[in-house]
Amino acid sequence: MSNNINVPKDKLSNMDGASPTKQRARLVVILFVILLFSYVDRINISILLADNAFLTDLGIKGDPVAMGMLMTAFMIAYAASNILFSPMSDYFGPRKALLIAFPIWAVSMSIGGLATGLSMMLMARVLLGVGEGMHYPVQMKYVKNWFPPIERGKANSVWQFGLFIGPALAMPILTWLIGSFGWRGSFFVLAALTVIPFMLVWRYAADTPRDSRYVNAGELEHIEAGLRVEREREMALEKASFAESLKFFIYNYRYWIMVFCFMFNAASMFGIYTWLPSYLKAARGFSWAAMGALSSLPYVAGAVGLIICGYLGDKTGKRAVFCVIGNATMALGIYMAAMVENNMASAFCLALAIFGAGLTLPSIWSISQNIVPTKALGAGVGLMNGIGSIGGALSPVIVGYIIKTSGSYVGGLMCLVACAAMASVLALGLVKEKF
Repeated sequence: MSNNINVPKDKLSNMDGASPTKQRARLVVILFVILLFSYVDRINISILLADNAFLTDLGIKGDPVAMGMLMTAFMIAYAASNILFSPMSDYFGPRKALLIAFPIWAVSMSIGGLATGLSMMLMARVLLGVGEGMHYPVQMKYVKNWFPPIERGKANSVWQFGLFIGPALAMPILTWLIGSFGWRGSFFVLAALTVIPFMLVWRYAADTPRDSRYVNAGELEHIEAGLRVEREREMALEKASFAESLKFFIYNYRYWIMVFCFMFNAASMFGIYTWLPSYLKAARGFSWAAMGALSSLPYVAGAVGLIICGYLGDKTGKRAVFCVIGNATMALGIYMAAMVENNMASAFCLALAIFGAGLTLPSIWSISQNIVPTKALGAGVGLMNGIGSIGGALSPVIVGYIIKTSGSYVGGLMCLVACAAMASVLALGLVKEKF
């Protein structure tokens, strides 16, 4: 064992002859579950935009701008929460921040189930955005605290599975649930299910490996040995104030390339999330049942992209290349989906687009974890996710406006193509910097 690693006394008894534990693997599965539930909560609106009863009850049937506002309201609150509340994970630790966020999710979904009009539903979406805006920086803080740099690509790809598996499971399940019990029932079920991630974090998710009773000395040594070089690089921050630590990334132009790359990526991705079910049903003429199944297909493809990027990103170290390729693939897939005449081919092109999104995400967050120092990671990732979410906030309502004024989905999809292409161009700057 290295002399530079001080193993806590309560872990020394596990040192001799004991195989290292794998608590960090359990933790990353918990992070996956959290993201899965969060994306199910946020994209249930996308499915409901194809439900006549929901649109009629809220008085927004035939109004694409109002429909887009339901996602935009969430994303604006989400962006603001990322910027304003994400430092909670730096001050109080990621575990406490999550345990505050989960009850807010549950309350927001309950209000959604009780909504009698657009204004009440918008209030529910804003509250959900505030609650969910806290959790993404927390996830990143956990990964940086628990995983050496050489393992972060795979770790980020595992927990971000929730981003794609959540919608993939939600589309058919919520389609069935809405068809069987009505749209209000979907909100109440999701509110009740929030207890699952809450209990997992309460029971198993310590802020750091040293705080966890499930980590033995062997695993602690492995983690801290991998983190040592990074920690030494950041030693200057230990005596710096929080405000001073912000300067280490705010004045780093590489950070801002990453931020705006993510902003255009999010604009394209959340545009697809919002309008995919409606596009398949209204523009391509698929049945309700077929729409539910085909809406899942792109997210399965996205999960495959995550696996590829997580593995090859760690193996090659060329994560920015995957940002370029992934965003370009997303732009190509959306363009082809709008242009091809065959409806089934269009659905498969959208799957190609989300596969491209899957190629980008582990790399985006692994690069940000390298750029932003640990002490300010919550604030740095929160600011990045908040600004990025502005793109995600604007695209649903902009696409809705284009659909309303043009009477066609094509123009809206071309807007998403342009955003993905811009993200790919920006990522070239990170390739030049050898990320």
